[in-house]
Amino acid sequence: MAATRRLLTSLTLVTVMVGATVLFIFWAMHSPSQVQAFLVRLVLISLIIFLAILFIRYFTLLWFAYLQHAERNVASREPEGELPPVSILIPAYNEAEVIGHAIESLLQLDYPTYEVIVVDDGSTDDTLEVARRWEGRASGVEVRVLTKRNGGKASALNAGIARSQYPFVMCMDADSWVDPGSLKAAMPHFRDAAVGAVAGNVKVANRENLLTRLQALEYIEGLNMPRRAQGFIAAVNIVPGPVGVFRREALEEVGGYDTDTFAEDADLTLQLITSGWKIIYEDQAITWTQAPTRALDLIQQRYRWTRGILQALKKRKGIYWHPFPDFPLWLSAVEMGFEAIVWPILNVYAHLFFAIVALLFGAGELLLYWWILLTLLDLVMALVTVSMEEESLSLVPYAIIYRFFFILFLDITKTFATVEEALNLGMEWDKLRRVSYAGAARGQT
Repeated sequence: MAATRRLLTSLTLVTVMVGATVLFIFWAMHSPSQVQAFLVRLVLISLIIFLAILFIRYFTLLWFAYLQHAERNVASREPEGELPPVSILIPAYNEAEVIGHAIESLLQLDYPTYEVIVVDDGSTDDTLEVARRWEGRASGVEVRVLTKRNGGKASALNAGIARSQYPFVMCMDADSWVDPGSLKAAMPHFRDAAVGAVAGNVKVANRENLLTRLQALEYIEGLNMPRRAQGFIAAVNIVPGPVGVFRREALEEVGGYDTDTFAEDADLTLQLITSGWKIIYEDQAITWTQAPTRALDLIQQRYRWTRGILQALKKRKGIYWHPFPDFPLWLSAVEMGFEAIVWPILNVYAHLFFAIVALLFGAGELLLYWWILLTLLDLVMALVTVSMEEESLSLVPYAIIYRFFFILFLDITKTFATVEEALNLGMEWDKLRRVSYAGAARGQT
């Protein structure tokens, strides 16, 4: 299995990194006292710099996220006005277990005029047959089902856009379902003619084990909080695949989805940003999605996300040296690169280096204080972000193991995905395992 190979590769590289770091520190311990004193000062300075970056990053995101939350609460009291018709697209490849639930959720939307278009991307299971059970008009909504040869998600979305009829397009994943008020919450943002897209709020539906509950917290604290902060300056840098609404004019201007990356959503968002379109975040445009339930599936997913983002950035690397006129949009593109490349590597290195130094120099209490400090920070962040999302407080205690186990695990995965992308190693689009939503609860308790 590809995921197993990546896990073994990651473990091998971690072993090499740990071994090299231990050898370096062992050499330093047997060096002259002047060298040891210099290294101790270097470690302390590095620790201070790392913590400063961490605190600035966290509290900047939290402050702007709070401002967006407060602004959104004021704006939500404005009159709705006229709502334009919307075309909703669902690309699907071997999604027979979940496609019906996705369509059913769309038929329950509280919205005056919209159509649903399912694009079967050459599935080899019963996806097409299941989707066709809803074809025609259901609950006053026209449902169309298209089929094409397999060409990938981006290709399927482009096919749906070409066959849609309305001036706004909502894209969602086949393994997701949408809350009834989501579209009505997103569409008022398009009253601003400069807004090209609205990113929705993605939540984990299948909170059935420790791994999926940690992902539920990550979506709230690690993904939606930055998206909320970026939304305050109308510069969200990734419109998520499970829920995003686009102005057709903006899609046509950038040529739709490109098919040459593993992260078509990040690639399209970057195209919109570099074209000067504003991108908003709407926390009440809620979609529930399936998260990987096994570690190997999670590695597979994050490898694809990371390499896809890096591919999108590589296509437009010139933007870093030639800022475009809208500074917030340029800053958002830069932040995407920092979060995808710099921060995961820095986080992995800092944890590894400080832990080994503390243990070898007999400063284990320093490591304990460091762990307590960052855990308290994560508990505060979890409490604030969970409260802003009006989510279950039962997720907050998972912050105790969030940073030093789960996030570190993800950052190791991202680091090695970055290495593989830099070496241009081959990678296939691996399909995640789906389970039926029949009888599933939304996991909000």
